[in-house]
Amino acid sequence: MTQSGGQPGAIVSLDSVYKNYKLGSVEVPALRGIDLAIDAGEFTVIAGPSGSGKTTLLNLVGCVDVASSGTVRVAGEDTGQLSERALTQLRLRALGFIFQSFNLVSVLDAFQNVEFPLLLQGGSTKGERARRVDELMDKVGLGKYKHHRPNELSGGQRQRVAIARALVTNPRIVLADEPTANLDSATGHAIIDLMKELNTTQGTTFIFSTHDPKVMHQAGRLVELVDGQIASIQQLGVDAAPPADPHAPATAQV
Repeated sequence: MTQSGGQPGAIVSLDSVYKNYKLGSVEVPALRGIDLAIDAGEFTVIAGPSGSGKTTLLNLVGCVDVASSGTVRVAGEDTGQLSERALTQLRLRALGFIFQSFNLVSVLDAFQNVEFPLLLQGGSTKGERARRVDELMDKVGLGKYKHHRPNELSGGQRQRVAIARALVTNPRIVLADEPTANLDSATGHAIIDLMKELNTTQGTTFIFSTHDPKVMHQAGRLVELVDGQIASIQQLGVDAAPPADPHAPATAQV
């Protein structure tokens, strides 16, 4: 596995990436010189305490934010050189994003929220979209709730809708920001098993930000961030026990 930016063959690479945010007249560093490469088909976890830069890193890879300096490459594209239109096409073509805050469209029901990326992507019939959405809604355990709007669903159910939406286009890369934070233990295990199945059978690349030992246990690599820098990269096997995480919150119930 590659471990530093700029390596040939990586589906994601970050080379000397810095990201600063302005707080009034002060610049606050979120990422400080990140070098990381992730090969196609990896199952990678980004871990670290709150404020370490995990979500910022995912946002850069997900083309929802831009680096202050350095290079971010996704699926062969230098994202810093792309127009907004080209970034949108890259997101539609190659990326699925599971946001911690769900980001569901409140006026659409669960089925329509999951279907939405397919409509944006184009090229599929109504019947094809319905079959794909129904399949995923069943896999995440929400077949009975597909006509419920987000305000009629629990937090865990909304997270499962967000997960189905991220997977519906069969993206090459799935970015997941704390994907099991709002799920009970049984549902969390089922969701991670589904993602691992896609990783194994379809070669989908998964990059997680998480404190969840269930997710870390499945990781191929664990990248630890501290204060916006990579503190360590550990190669893990699926049978290896994940390291203890003192920052792990209690798992919320559905």
